Amino acid sequence: MRRRCCCTNCADMNRYYYDLHIHSCLSPCGDNDMTPNNIAGMAALAGLQIVALTDHNTSKNCPAFFEAAKRQGIIPVAGMELTTAEDIHLLCLFPTLDEAMAFDAAVDARRVRIPNRVDIFGEQWILDGQDEVIGSEEFLLSNATTLTIEDGAALCRSMGGVCWPAHIDREANGVIAVLGAFPDEPDFRCAEFNDSANQPEYLQNYPNLRDKLLITSSDAHYLWQIRDKSAYFELEDEPYSGDLVRSKLFEKLRCGQ
Repeated sequence: MRRRCCCTNCADMNRYYYDLHIHSCLSPCGDNDMTPNNIAGMAALAGLQIVALTDHNTSKNCPAFFEAAKRQGIIPVAGMELTTAEDIHLLCLFPTLDEAMAFDAAVDARRVRIPNRVDIFGEQWILDGQDEVIGSEEFLLSNATTLTIEDGAALCRSMGGVCWPAHIDREANGVIAVLGAFPDEPDFRCAEFNDSANQPEYLQNYPNLRDKLLITSSDAHYLWQIRDKSAYFELEDEPYSGDLVRSKLFEKLRCGQ
């Protein structure tokens, strides 16, 4: 299927199945089986071609995920699920691994340090490209940072990233559940649904969603939650390279259409 995109002068487009919201075992609520190689392998079995790793308030497993994704032929995206001061989940993605790790360092300085209770929340493992444990996070990663939704969006964008509210169709940490509406500011170009079947109801109730790019992702914390291919983008990929596809993906996300 081929058509034109408002973000590029190039007409040739091909379909890429994606999941832009997956957690590893570094997230306190992520299963220990959610290692970079297991995620990449399961994503490949599911038919996904673009996958973002988005742990709570950290990107420290993204380098290992990039290694694992390369072995599986997956185009990786480095990201983070930021918890704002309002307790809203904001998905932040970056065109390069270096930009994501710089954002990781900036967010780290705005975290509230609460010791992790392993007996309650589980391990928070940092892994290498072979799924070997190379460290762990001492402080709980899932609690709110001191960054407001406006501050978090501005910081992400200033460091080269794109961001949007995560799982707006859920009560827990969804922007609509917290604020009572989808905000006009910051100017988000995208919004994420956990279940695409909820989109018609939300579009009717919140008209300012109608000009957004609506994204559906799994928010997987367990391997079995990684869904078979369904949601996709049409992206330019000629002459093919993973870097080109990733670049065109970010053009689309910034455009919001």
